[in-house]
Amino acid sequence: MTYKLYIGDRTFSSWSLRGWLMLEKFNLPFEEVEVGLYNGTMAQEMSSIAPARLVPALTTPEGDVVGESLAIAETLAERHPDVAMWPADASARSRARWLCAEMVGGFSAIRSDCSMQLVHIDGDFVPSEAVKADLARIETLWAFAREAAGAGPWLFGAYSLADAFYAPVCARIVGYNLPVSDAARAYCEATLSDPAFQKWRAEGLKQAYDPFPYPPVGRTTPWPY
Repeated sequence: MTYKLYIGDRTFSSWSLRGWLMLEKFNLPFEEVEVGLYNGTMAQEMSSIAPARLVPALTTPEGDVVGESLAIAETLAERHPDVAMWPADASARSRARWLCAEMVGGFSAIRSDCSMQLVHIDGDFVPSEAVKADLARIETLWAFAREAAGAGPWLFGAYSLADAFYAPVCARIVGYNLPVSDAARAYCEATLSDPAFQKWRAEGLKQAYDPFPYPPVGRTTPWPY
């Protein structure tokens, strides 16, 4: 039983990273189809799974097409109840779903101002007040998750779908050197040091871009993990 996951360019596609982590971190069998976000071929390459039109998109072993990250998450969790993709505790599980839903619908400032890129740290980036407000809300939600967490480095103790949804946020915080608390930065370090994330990034760096889609404001420093 093998899934097929459609993803975009690894270095920049935050939503693709979320979908990929859902499968990779929970050891679900899948094949990857990488489509071109920056070369104009995406629509053609996804035409066979219409009406899906954005990445990530998933096809099940039975041939069903699932678009949108939350739908993919719930579909996989429903199909694999033994894998515990959501926290086992009911209170923690409801909080994890809340965090994922708010991630999908919120944080427009950090998304628009800090496009995910996994190449370097933009050392001269200055966050707007709107980005700072998004960061404050993210820290509130992460603290809310910790209240229901067990032992472990992740938001709810053991790795869950919530961690997959917030992995690109961690990449943005580090990639733009955004101001967060020590606790938030430690969580980002755990996320970006994780072997699955490093595998994703290493594959992305095999492809070079000229021009670079998201040029830095000024001085850059090397990616730290």
